[in-house]
Amino acid sequence: MSLTISLPIHVPVLVKEAVEGLQAQPGGHFIDCTVGLGGHAAAILESIAPHGKLLGIDADPEAIEIAQAKLHDYGEGLILANDNFANLEAICSKYNFYPVDGILFDLGVSSLQLDTAQRGFSFQREAPLDMRFDPEQGLTAADIVNTISEHKLAELIRKYGEERHSRRIAQRIIQSRPITTTLELAQLVEQVLGRKRTRIHPATRTFMALRIAVNSELENLELALQQAIKLLCFRGRLVVISYHSLEDRVVKRFTQREASSYWHMPSLKLISRKVIKPTSLEIESNPRSRSARMRIAERLG
Repeated sequence: MSLTISLPIHVPVLVKEAVEGLQAQPGGHFIDCTVGLGGHAAAILESIAPHGKLLGIDADPEAIEIAQAKLHDYGEGLILANDNFANLEAICSKYNFYPVDGILFDLGVSSLQLDTAQRGFSFQREAPLDMRFDPEQGLTAADIVNTISEHKLAELIRKYGEERHSRRIAQRIIQSRPITTTLELAQLVEQVLGRKRTRIHPATRTFMALRIAVNSELENLELALQQAIKLLCFRGRLVVISYHSLEDRVVKRFTQREASSYWHMPSLKLISRKVIKPTSLEIESNPRSRSARMRIAERLG
């Protein structure tokens, strides 16, 4: 696929804090597990030039293509892999890219995916109910909505969306099948819950739950974090930016467990015991950063 459109503008979240958290220095080797539109990658590459190297990973082939176009000036300092970070060790083995000085995860849905209507991530535009990070994978949000039982659907929306009205929503979905578009689903949820005077759309939690389920986000995150420890060198840094409580809970529990000496020799040291949040100035200039939470840990010997 050739890139025939202008490159999208992208404002990375907590970029200064991420680069500092990684301790990115000239000549270092780093991994950006969610390269997206290349915002964090560009900042890291600037910090590690002229002899540093960055491995950028993304499950979305369109993101890889855009990152390649944006970052082409870095030449051999950049390696891009269209793959899921759940396969982190295999990817690093393929490119002989280990051990590394730092690994970054910027989780959740990207601006590219949200702003591309046909990807089906947004409830504000009419589109097929898709939500796949990798368009080649099989399962879509429509598959889930239209095939699983009412009980399983309610449990999924409750678990991944933390939606307390999940049973009512699931019941209405079952009654309204088939549902094939984003606006169909968004309007259905709004009918169930009503539209309250808040900036959060009533379908937000349901859409988030479906997206997480479609892409196995929490399971893949846990897998990738376990592999990241093995790839970091001594004093290498792990930096994770999450955008909702479920992601942050996985990261918090994982880093605390690996930093504890209760059951085993600790493999990590917590650098940030409390989450790092965007400043009010960043939130004002980039409202999508509002929910961002960053945690930092360092590899022990």
